[in-house]
Order: sequence, then structure tokens, then C-alpha cells
Amino acid sequence: MSASHDVVVVGAGPVGMLLGCLLAQQGADVAVLERSLAPSASSRAVGIHPPGFAALAAAGIGDDIEHAALRIHEGVALCRGRRIGTLSFADPVRMLTQDRTEAHLERRLREAAPRALRRGIEVRDLRTTTAGVEVETSEGAVAARLLVGADGTRSFVRERAGIGWERRDPDVRFVMADADDLGEHRGSALLHLEPDGVVESFPLPGDRRRWVVRTDGFRADGPRADGAAGERTWSRAAFAALVEERVGARLDTATLSEPSPFAARQQLAATFAQGRVALAGDAAHEVSPIGGQGMNLGWLDARALADRLRPRQGGDDPWGAYARDRRAAAGRAMRRARFNMTMGAPCGGALLAARNAAIRGLAGPPLRGVLAGAFTMRGL
Repeated sequence: MSASHDVVVVGAGPVGMLLGCLLAQQGADVAVLERSLAPSASSRAVGIHPPGFAALAAAGIGDDIEHAALRIHEGVALCRGRRIGTLSFADPVRMLTQDRTEAHLERRLREAAPRALRRGIEVRDLRTTTAGVEVETSEGAVAARLLVGADGTRSFVRERAGIGWERRDPDVRFVMADADDLGEHRGSALLHLEPDGVVESFPLPGDRRRWVVRTDGFRADGPRADGAAGERTWSRAAFAALVEERVGARLDTATLSEPSPFAARQQLAATFAQGRVALAGDAAHEVSPIGGQGMNLGWLDARALADRLRPRQGGDDPWGAYARDRRAAAGRAMRRARFNMTMGAPCGGALLAARNAAIRGLAGPPLRGVLAGAFTMRGL
């Protein structure tokens, strides 16, 4: 391994690789260290919002994403089969599974800096020196003028830097799976705000649709998950039965992917930068993953960092206003996510009627544009 770099990025997820691309384009000597030997094949975030797409375009893969992704121009809110609001997006949300987006990022990073991405490297320690940061890895020590932790919610970099991690809200439980899209709303994102909890679905390339179901409030006599105590394991049949009971949609279990339960959490680092160490993406903030907003927020972190680390910038305060501005943006994203979680919570009676009336008002003039901007991550 090279002994010294301008910047070492820990974590080769979508945020770490984007930052590596942007820094390499600026002529920086960057190393991106990743513990995993191969990219993850799991499909997690899918939504690429306009600001996130602009960041990907700045890294040189805008045309690739545009060609591969499905464009969404409309979001529809429903309750008990009736439409209660519609939002139109002048600048579309692009839908592409995270594994495919990461493949484009990795290809671009290898083009921009063939030796930057180093897989199978475990970071074991880090310490500040007079010249920057020394990183102890499974293959020896690496020195860097600056270190960025993009290593996820359980960030080793954050922990070793002594940066606190604050829980903001209780967990909200969901389960998701993909199936063939056989419905009447092809091309539209659907938000079913049902008494038993929200069901969201998003079209994907290849005539597929992702279904995300809130499960922390489903009725005790409803379809149950398979498995024992702890994290539930959902069968395809149980997931399909829950979607049908909740919204009436019949999913073809033969085309259904393995259901994946997860918890939507809101957590925030006490600071996004300390000394010669900065955090980006999920290492800095965990925001509800519905619609890919957490991934997009991380891309905006990466772009802000790359702008700050352009040649001839830095000095005694290498991060500048990055920590303050991006932490404030994460706080705004969390407030929006909290609103979304509240709107999607189980409710009935007068509260359900009031919620639906509020959504009709928000989806109509003059607030329609404000709500559409929030959903497409404007202002973050």
C-alpha cells in the first residue's frame, strides 16, 4: 500500500465511492478503503433525487444513470382505494437499485483513479499526527493529510474519533420486497395511507415495483411473519398476504423477492468533523431510508466535502463550514422524515379523516410546490 495520500476515505459504499470520484477528478491522491472483498448484491435504496442526480452527474456518470434508471414524475396518495392527493415532479426522481448505482460509481472511480479503490482492507485503528492522520489497517499503516469516515451507521471511524451518536426518534418497523409490476399505476409512486399503517410502492426498471409496508402497527389478527422472537423473518406468502389485506393489491409470489425487514431510525453524529477527521453519509446521519433520502443526503455530503477540499483550500480548518452546514441539512431531513413517519402511522376515526384532509390541502395549491420540493429533497 502507498504510504501517504491527500485523503483516505473509509468505506466504499455509494457515498465513499462518489467522494473518491470527485476528489480524483480534482487531482487529489485519494485512497478508498473497503473491508468487503466484493460489492453488495442486495437492493436497498432506489430513489435518486434531483440533487443526488446532480452530484452523480458531477462525477461523470449522469448519462449512465439516465440511461439505466426509470423516471418518476408523479406521486399519488391513496386511502382505502381512493385518491386523496397527487404531486407532480417537474424534475423527476430516478429509480435505480443501489447495487446498479454502485456499479456505475465503481467503474467511474477505477477510470478516474485506477489504484484508489482497495477492497479487503480492514481499518483497525487511527491516530492524529502532526502531519494529519495515520490509519492502521490489516495490510499496514497508511498516512493521510485528511480522513473521511463513510463507513455506515456503525462507523468505526466515528467511534475511534470519539464523536458521539445521538438517537433522535424511536424505531419504526417496515418490511420490503420487489415484485413484477402488474398494476394500473405503472410509472407512479404510490403512498397508501391506510388505517393499519402506510404501504408505499415505487416502480423500478424492468417492470418491477418495490413494496414497503409499515409493520409496527398491523393488527394482531392479521397475517403474521414466520419466525421466532427478535427480528421477524417474513415469508413471501406472508408479505403478499399483508399487502393484499392492507391495500387490496395481489402480488405474484413467484416473482416476489425475499422480503427484508428493517427499522427506520433517526440518529445524528454530535459533529461531522473533528480535527483532521470528517464524517459523511450514514456515518454522520441515519435518516429514514424510505425513497433513498439517506443515500442522497450522503451524496450531498460528498459533494460539499469535495468542494471544500479543492486544491489550495484547507489550512488550519480543513473542513470549513462543512460540519455546521451539513449537520443542519441532516436536521432538516430528519424533520421531514419525522413528518412522513407521522403521516404514515396507524390511525382511524376522526384522526384518519383529519389526516386525509390535511394531505388534500398540502397536495393542492398553493402548497403543492412546497410539498413536491420536500419530497424531491430541495433545500438539502
